[in-house]
Amino acid sequence: MSWLDRRAGIALALLGALIVVVVVVTTPWSGAPSVPPDPSRDFTAAQIARSQAFDAAISVPSYLSLGLTVLFAGVLVATPWGARLLARLKGPWWLRVVLGVVVLTAVVELLRWPLGVWFEGQLRDFGLSTQNWVSWTGDRLKSIGVRVAIMSIMVLAVVALARRFARWWIPAAVGAFALTVGTSFVYPVVFEPIFNDFRSMPAGKLRSDLLELAARADVRVEDVLIADASRRTTALNAYVSGFGATRRIVVYDTLLAAPEKEVELIIAHELGHAKDNDVLHGTLVGALGAGFGAVLLFCVAPLWRRPLSDPVAVGAIMGFLSLMTVLSGPAQNLVSRHIEARADLHALDLTRDPQTFVAMQKRLAITNISDLSPDVVEYVLYASHPTAPQRIAMARSWELMKAP
Repeated sequence: MSWLDRRAGIALALLGALIVVVVVVTTPWSGAPSVPPDPSRDFTAAQIARSQAFDAAISVPSYLSLGLTVLFAGVLVATPWGARLLARLKGPWWLRVVLGVVVLTAVVELLRWPLGVWFEGQLRDFGLSTQNWVSWTGDRLKSIGVRVAIMSIMVLAVVALARRFARWWIPAAVGAFALTVGTSFVYPVVFEPIFNDFRSMPAGKLRSDLLELAARADVRVEDVLIADASRRTTALNAYVSGFGATRRIVVYDTLLAAPEKEVELIIAHELGHAKDNDVLHGTLVGALGAGFGAVLLFCVAPLWRRPLSDPVAVGAIMGFLSLMTVLSGPAQNLVSRHIEARADLHALDLTRDPQTFVAMQKRLAITNISDLSPDVVEYVLYASHPTAPQRIAMARSWELMKAP
């Protein structure tokens, strides 16, 4: 087989072009003109200094964790180390695949564990974490378990298909697409309850107002839930999750003490995502990206000494998937920032209350200790939302445009 199967190459190009088209069409690249963002206008010197101190405190463990992830993935892809380690595993091929995923995940997570402890310690020092070490360890192990389960399914599928079909990229791409879509749809009812307990918001003014707000936004929701986030954090948040019969408004219990108008504005923003089908569009892009990754894996696989039908190739597959995730992050963040800005505009159009919007953004930024002026690298690597000063400036621009 040639290094690049012609049909796979054509499929790769078509999928790449389709991803670009979908992203270009569904992303709101133009937004409202913005007055210049100025953190000093809305935040005190002490608040800005605290934001900078927190950013400095978490930057080192964050960058080290990212670097370790990339380094470990690079070793798995570019060296035979992973294959040599996994060659010691015994049993049927499918068991060796699953054990390979578990072993390699355990190795990298053990290396990353001290960095996680360091990061959690900083969250506690700044009052953002309410967890004890037992709770933190439990959450981290649950997260690792979910990732291992999903990774095992993906790698098992690749190896099984490679053992059966010469051009396994075709069913692999279809399967990757289907798995991404299916995971997105079941996430609210399968994965969210693993990490939080939910209860329906009791009947009252806030619940009625949020449901009325959803009706005004022409977004059908089945329930308003409260998540027990306070057992983990003091941060404020809310979101709308699910599709159709599973769509619900979820409010962190930490947010309930905020003024109701600010809570409504946060929900109005989240309803904007539902109104514009942002999750569906994101799922489509993610599914196409998963299919693209499956075909790309087929194209680069001949560069490795071992065929992907051999269970010892699990390390190369995992390293490849990790690198693709990291490399696609900046593009995902760029698209996300534009989508979040559109949701902000939706909230302003729905509530027509820019003053409360500004107050809400200030509350979120101060309570969550948001980075008010990230440097370029941090903005590209980590910023999935515009900064608080950027969002506040946009609200003031909206107010100027709507003024009589």
